[in-house]
Amino acid sequence: QVQLVESGGGLVQAGGSLRLSCAASGSIRSINAMGWYRQAPGKQRDLVATLPSAGSPNYADSVKGRFTISRDNAKKTVYLQMNNLNPEDTAVYYCNVKGKDLWYRDIDTWGQGTQVTVSS
Repeated sequence: QVQLVESGGGLVQAGGSLRLSCAASGSIRSINAMGWYRQAPGKQRDLVATLPSAGSPNYADSVKGRFTISRDNAKKTVYLQMNNLNPEDTAVYYCNVKGKDLWYRDIDTWGQGTQVTVSS
């Protein structure tokens, strides 16, 4: 089994910053990609940013230039630095990990979600 533990959400004023973290643990053989998605009330879950093990990060247009995704492979942790936040960024943010477990089965695991609220 694979577990993801997210942290770093909270309430911030517009223009402020937050940093989300997501640590993966369990029966992980390899990680292909780690990423962040978000879901606002009444809306679908959308991609925020993903970071493959080999390759460049991918960002939603709405966050380009404001958000930065990074990872610490040794800690199996992905981060999302969010700057210049605005009320439209308010959502539950979910971490996602894709890879292989110890038995070479596909991993596609979601975190429990962390609330980010931006006040105007």
